[in-house]
Amino acid sequence: MSTTEDQKLHSILAEFRNPKELTDVAKKMANSGYNRFDTFSPFPIHGMDKAMNLKKSKLGWIVLGHGVLGFTLAVAMMYYMSVIDYPLNISGKPFFNAPAWVPIIFELTVLLSAFGAVFGMFFLNGLPKLHNPLFNSERFKKATDDGFFACIEADDDMFEAEKVKELFEEAGATHIEEVYE
Repeated sequence: MSTTEDQKLHSILAEFRNPKELTDVAKKMANSGYNRFDTFSPFPIHGMDKAMNLKKSKLGWIVLGHGVLGFTLAVAMMYYMSVIDYPLNISGKPFFNAPAWVPIIFELTVLLSAFGAVFGMFFLNGLPKLHNPLFNSERFKKATDDGFFACIEADDDMFEAEKVKELFEEAGATHIEEVYE
C-alpha cells in the first residue's frame, strides 16, 4: 500500500460533539467563502441548509417538468389513438371523451413525475458514486450512528490545509484528520 506522501489530498475532515457545534462550523465555513464543503450527521439537522447557504433544490422543477410531460404525452397518445388512428363510434359517444381518459392521464402524470424525482435526485446528487474517499476514515463510520462531521474538500479554490485545520480547531473540533484519495 502506498504512503500518504504519494497520495492526493481529498479533504480535511473534522469531528464535532453535537449538532449545535456542527451548525456553527457550517456557518463559519460558508462565511469564510468556502464552496466545496459538506456536513454529515446521523439525522437531519434543522437549519443546516440555511447555515451552509444552500440554494433551493431544483428537484421540484424537474418533477414538475416530468409531470407536465406525462400529462401532455397521455393526452396526445389517447387523442391520437381514439380520434385519429382508430376512431370507434360506441353508443354515439364523442371520440374526444376526456372523462374516460382521466385515470390514464393521472397515471402517466404520476409515473413520469416519480421517474423525474428518482432520476433527478440521482443526477443532482452526482450518483451513482461507488466510492468516496471519506469512507477510508475509520472515525467517519460514526456518521451513521453518533458522529457529527464537517469536511472541506481540497478542490475548493480557498483551500489551504493549515487554514482549514485552524478554522476547525477554533470551532471546537474534537478530531481533525486529512483524508487522501
